[in-house]
Amino acid sequence: MPRLPFTAVTLLAGGALAMLGGCATTPADGPVEVTRFHVIDASHETRGTIRIVSASDKGPTLEEAPYIAAIADALVPYKFSVLRPDDPTSEAIGRVSVIRTRIRPERSRSRVSLGGAGSTGSYGSGVGLGIGIDLSGRPPEQIETLLTLTIDDASNGKRLWEGRARQIVSVKSPLASPSADAQHMAEALLAGFPGHSGETILVK
Repeated sequence: MPRLPFTAVTLLAGGALAMLGGCATTPADGPVEVTRFHVIDASHETRGTIRIVSASDKGPTLEEAPYIAAIADALVPYKFSVLRPDDPTSEAIGRVSVIRTRIRPERSRSRVSLGGAGSTGSYGSGVGLGIGIDLSGRPPEQIETLLTLTIDDASNGKRLWEGRARQIVSVKSPLASPSADAQHMAEALLAGFPGHSGETILVK
């Protein structure tokens, strides 16, 4: 599976393993904003077995299902052996959460400009008036996706890694569909796994 090229831009440093930093505004169809925290040794030749499940006790929703599958596929190149979601022998458990929100931007206030000019002279007087009004329509709706993955040691529950990926796209973008967006977001979230702990990067 080809890896996504990525550019690391330090937006956040420090913090605790269990906390993620604040959000920055992401342009529509722009880079994915990714933040990771971990205690994983990047030099390990193998990372053992893992099963990927929904973070919800109710199990995966139809919307979460493609993201769970995409996360499982994206972990394989990073030395994990992915087991079935119900396999009790896995050494680690990955829990996936997806929140997708529809954003309806408000049109900016109409801009009205008035310009007047007057003149007088021997041939009479005249006044000119110019009016400019912004009649642009409402900005297109957008979809914000927040994909979160935590990886815990299955034997003791210790948090090993956690990360969040966020992107906003136009509703007209191919990525507005969960099935099309899942692989894109999963690869961005795991780009350069395990990544630099406490750093936020933008993945193109």
